[in-house]
Formats: sequence, structure tokens, C-alpha cells
Amino acid sequence: MKRATSELVRRLDGLMPETALVLGSGLGGLVSQIDAPVHVPYRDLEGFPQGGVSGHAGELVAGTIAGTPVIALSGRVHYYEHGKADAMRLPLEVLKAVGVRRLILTNAAGSLRQDLPPGSVMMITDHINWSGMNPLIGEESDARFVGMTAAYDAEMAAGFRACAERHGIALAEGVYMWFSGPSFETPAEIRAARILGADAVGMSTVPEVILGRFLGLGLAAFSVITNFGAGMTGAELSHGETKEMAPRGGEVLSRLLVAALGERN
Repeated sequence: MKRATSELVRRLDGLMPETALVLGSGLGGLVSQIDAPVHVPYRDLEGFPQGGVSGHAGELVAGTIAGTPVIALSGRVHYYEHGKADAMRLPLEVLKAVGVRRLILTNAAGSLRQDLPPGSVMMITDHINWSGMNPLIGEESDARFVGMTAAYDAEMAAGFRACAERHGIALAEGVYMWFSGPSFETPAEIRAARILGADAVGMSTVPEVILGRFLGLGLAAFSVITNFGAGMTGAELSHGETKEMAPRGGEVLSRLLVAALGERN
């Protein structure tokens, strides 16, 4: 981690962002709104995992959005790529080491609600770790016993909620359920998820939330809705549909993030 941190500090050249974003499917365009960007490929940072999902970049981009210094991770590694729930631990540790205090996570997800159609944006208020995997397995210190009662920062959520209202941006809220992937869920699993109280399902984010809480970061997370869950429409699901639909909700979420970051100044 020390080499990656030193290299990133060198590349940042005095920039000290306190806010970081993990950009999922459909949010890659937000990188174009980063002013004076510094691009750092993951391969240049020792220990950073190399993802292999189409539609995800593999670089860190630092600069400012609406005057606020930020670091964006354009692309993430998923559990289903290597079977490692802690795949994003080192990148998040490096972000904290360079001064990040707030983490904003984004993902593409399937909706379990008829009033949450493709193209919608949902702020995650809680989650269900259906996979049962945990990125802190193997951690030896007592810090592994992380409290998750308030996993998502209430103050950050209130800020995004108020910002969305001021700018007329439709923002749903709900519970996200993590399935390991890479196969999509079955209709029976979707029915079970709805019974258990989930509003959306996806294959990422929860490990990063757990790691973020472990590291003491303030957290907010958002899902861009790309489809309805299996069995809700009769159509089969595909990654192609995710890549096609994600930019629609991604544009809405990008507007919210830019507006909210601008209000921090």
C-alpha cells in the first residue's frame, strides 16, 4: 500500500480531495466533468486490482467537480471476477491514506418495484448482504467487528435528498440486496428478495460499504436502475441491457452529484 500511496500523492501534486467516488456502470461520463483531470491507470498503482468487466474503465481520475476536489475510481473489481470479497480493500485504504473522508458509491441495479422503472436513481438507505460474503474475513484485529446500524451516513443522505429537491431531480430511496453474481437472479430469488424487504438487487457495493465503515469513512451510495428483476416482465436479463440502460439513469445521477458537490463550496 505504501508504494501505491506514495505514487498517488506524487501524481496528485498537492491536490488533497476529501471526497471520493466509485463509478459504476453508466457513470463513466462523469469523468468528463472533472476539471484539470489527473488520470492514473490502476496498473500504475502497485496492488490495485485490474478489473475485467466490459463497460468499466480501470483508472483513477482526480481533479475538481464544481470547484470541489475529488478522486474518482472509474471502474471497480467485483467479487464475481476473482472470488475475493476484499478486492477493493487496498484502493480504499489508499484513498483514506491520501486524505479522503467521504466515499460516494454508485452501481447499476435491478428494480424490485414497479414505481422504480429503468432509468430511475435510488439512494441506498440500507442493504442486505444476501451473498453472505464479507471483505473483513481474515482480518485479525477486533476492528473487524464493524457496526452496521448506521452504515450509510445520515448527514450525507440528508444533503443529497435536499439537493435533489432543490434541483427537481427525482430521487428514490430504498434497500439494496447484494447477490454475488455473475449470473443474474432467478424469479424465485427476486420474489424472496421482495419478501425480505429489498427494493433493488445488484452485484457490488456492499463489500465497499463494509470496508468503508471499517476505515471510518462517511458513506453514501446510489443505484442506477437498468432493468426490472427476473420474472417481473417475462424478459431475460443480460449485461448488454445493463450497458444500454445505465447511461440513462447515469445522466440523472451525474446531475445530482455535480449539484451536490457544487453546494459544498
